[in-house]
Amino acid sequence: MAKFDITSLDPTKLKDWQIAEEVEKYMKPVHQLAEEWGIKDEELLPYGHYLGKVDFAAVAKRLKDKPSAKYINVTAITPTPLGEGKSTTTMGLVPGLAQRGKNVSGAIRQPSGGPTFNIKGSAAGGGLSQCIPLTPFSLGLTGDIDNVTNAHNLAMVAVTSRLQHEFNNSDQFLAQRNLKRLNIDPRNVEMKWTMDFCAQALRDIVIGIGGKMDGFMMRSGFAISVSSEIMAILSVFTSLKDLRERMSRIVVAYDKQGNPITTKDLEVDGAMTAWMVKAANPNLLQTLEGQPVLVHAGPFANIAVGQSSIVADQIALKLSDYHVTESGFGADIGFEKFWNIKCRLSGLIPNCAVIVATVRALKMHGGGPKVVPGKPLDAAYAVENLELVEKGCANLVAHIETVKKSGVNPVVCINNFHTDTKDEIDIVRKTAEEAGARVAVSEHWLKGGAGALELADAVIDACNDNVDFKFLYEDNVPLRQRIETIAKEVYGADGVSYSSEAKAKAERMEKDPDMQNMATCMVKTHLSLTHDPNIKGRPKDWTLPIRDIMTYGGAGFIVPVSGDIKLMPGTSSDPAFRRVDVDVETGKVKGLF
Repeated sequence: MAKFDITSLDPTKLKDWQIAEEVEKYMKPVHQLAEEWGIKDEELLPYGHYLGKVDFAAVAKRLKDKPSAKYINVTAITPTPLGEGKSTTTMGLVPGLAQRGKNVSGAIRQPSGGPTFNIKGSAAGGGLSQCIPLTPFSLGLTGDIDNVTNAHNLAMVAVTSRLQHEFNNSDQFLAQRNLKRLNIDPRNVEMKWTMDFCAQALRDIVIGIGGKMDGFMMRSGFAISVSSEIMAILSVFTSLKDLRERMSRIVVAYDKQGNPITTKDLEVDGAMTAWMVKAANPNLLQTLEGQPVLVHAGPFANIAVGQSSIVADQIALKLSDYHVTESGFGADIGFEKFWNIKCRLSGLIPNCAVIVATVRALKMHGGGPKVVPGKPLDAAYAVENLELVEKGCANLVAHIETVKKSGVNPVVCINNFHTDTKDEIDIVRKTAEEAGARVAVSEHWLKGGAGALELADAVIDACNDNVDFKFLYEDNVPLRQRIETIAKEVYGADGVSYSSEAKAKAERMEKDPDMQNMATCMVKTHLSLTHDPNIKGRPKDWTLPIRDIMTYGGAGFIVPVSGDIKLMPGTSSDPAFRRVDVDVETGKVKGLF
């Protein structure tokens, strides 16, 4: 099929779904995409003509002795609620590097149905920098999130049914079924149910209303599927054996003496793993310009680990010469977790980190009008204001300094909007260079890979520099010291405070030898360097409050929770689902963005 020139499409006049629909007429069949990338026929698990999964174990085994590619992480400054274009930048940088003659691939997370049908839209990118095919990517793909949801909820079925049967029946009855009484405390069930939508009405519910055969009445609730510990495990597992072992360590509840009840205790860990076997293999898609993109796992960085999978990056680094992977939200949470969790667990060391910045976000951080999701930007963001940009650059500098603390080379990508002026861009460039970063202006949204050539050149240049990589803290550092280090060194806090409940949990965890080396995965708003989404810029003289600490035993995470952040987001008054529909003549979905 003839190659299609994407620059013939005008993203200022066409919606994202219209661009994707046009380019998809010419996209590579998945067998061709895989073959060109070096994947063998037997390693490709096709799902129709244009989608497939990759047998990661087979590829990893075959290429285990091959040198690894240059490894690039894409992160950002603290964004507006609209996002500043990390996925778009990733999907522009990959074809930009390809236009410079590099064998390149990308890795991004699968979008959750919650944001897709709420205010954020799909995570495919935008304009002339997208991942396709758009509709399957945005609406379930090959079923990974469904598998995560089902595996998670099976654990909830196991614990709630066990509560019912232990309450209704004698020890003799249980013994006849080879069941040991677990004495689960219904007031201390760690897990909630999950679903892949933003459903605030389900955050706090009562279940088991009815007779003795209708379950055990207790307080419960829902979290969004992508915040599930199962999704975290999908991000960080390294082999099927590792996946199986992690599934057995998930803490579901506690008994009446305060001892943990795991999925292994409930004898549900094997069945949960069975739900995840198919999901363990990364999905293979492509950019608008035909470069390979692995899509695998979809956790948020504010309430989860925020990374695409380790196994996706591991095989892409063997198949490519340059590999670009994206982390969620700003460098304070996405890059920090990439740096101190993903790299620690994978052993991979990045060569470069791209920090995406926009003039509009810097104006917001400089004191500009409030940016409200679902509402048009204030007119102030469409006119030049050098003062706001200059003041807002303090936020950019904070993120540059965070990346530099890791020893990784930072490249600031100014994601260019048509309303940006030369003088505004010059301020950003000057500030970033003085802070020790390379800088590139990129027009990938408007021009695709051709608009990302300056960025590609800066990334290639950065990847040629030496990296003095180091973690923010060592494995043996106590939990509260780790939290304080992250709060001070990354967020800019003066210190940390704890609720009485969080303090008691921290003290117990610090004494537990099984928890002392677990990773620390912070839960914090992505809309501020602080715990308060309303505080912008680079705040000084503040303390990070920790209200709770959760245990993800399977993922191997201790999860401190700061501020009032919810594990189940809410749906806005003007959600995206109002604009999504189907052409009944063709069956094609329209309205996705």
